[in-house]
Amino acid sequence: MAGCSTKSDLVLFHDTNVSSEEAPKSVTVIGSEGVYEYRIRPHDRISITMYNHPELGTTSVNSQREDTTGVLVDSKGYVRLPLVKSIHIAGLTQPAAQAKIERAYKAYLENAELNLQVLNKRAYVLGEVNKPGEVNLYNERATLLQVLAGAGDLTNYANRHAIVIMKPRKNTVETQTVDLTGANSIKMANLMIYPGDTIYVAPNGVRAFNIGVNEVTPVFDLAGKITQPIVNVEYLRDR
Repeated sequence: MAGCSTKSDLVLFHDTNVSSEEAPKSVTVIGSEGVYEYRIRPHDRISITMYNHPELGTTSVNSQREDTTGVLVDSKGYVRLPLVKSIHIAGLTQPAAQAKIERAYKAYLENAELNLQVLNKRAYVLGEVNKPGEVNLYNERATLLQVLAGAGDLTNYANRHAIVIMKPRKNTVETQTVDLTGANSIKMANLMIYPGDTIYVAPNGVRAFNIGVNEVTPVFDLAGKITQPIVNVEYLRDR
């Protein structure tokens, strides 16, 4: 019984009462995080579509296949491409990298127009979700609630009071713990998650209790199997 969960442990936004049938309409001010543009990093994979010279790109406009491999940005931030060889693009936004590569190709080609996309813009979700792993961020960012939805939602064993967000920023990692049941939970659910961020959903007390029971049960089963013959012998002897 000590491991039982209450309604406030399971229902998101519990303390806001927005899930009540009589809940009035409300407006939550989220605040602005400013303009965000992804900057290319070493070890990213990029896809390049060359509109007028498709043979030079990693994919073409008419291709029926999605480009999933692209070309690798090496550890020093360079990408090696046909004709123009190595170009340094790490630290640039996608539009800036695209413009730089276009300028390099214009020395050799006419109408060197291209489109550049980073293929590995993902967040990572671990712990008590139904589909842990990578969640693609097609729009460069998503809210915490959207990323959790992409991971198949929280399990019944998720600790909704303490969801940890880890954000790598340059040479540091920022951490933030979010309560998705409290009075401020709607604002917290709309926190922006960016490529490379990791979300960890810790287990609640019920999960720990069940794991403990599952670990102890085999021991009792083994002890029962060992003692059963002795009990049977003693029973026959008494008879």
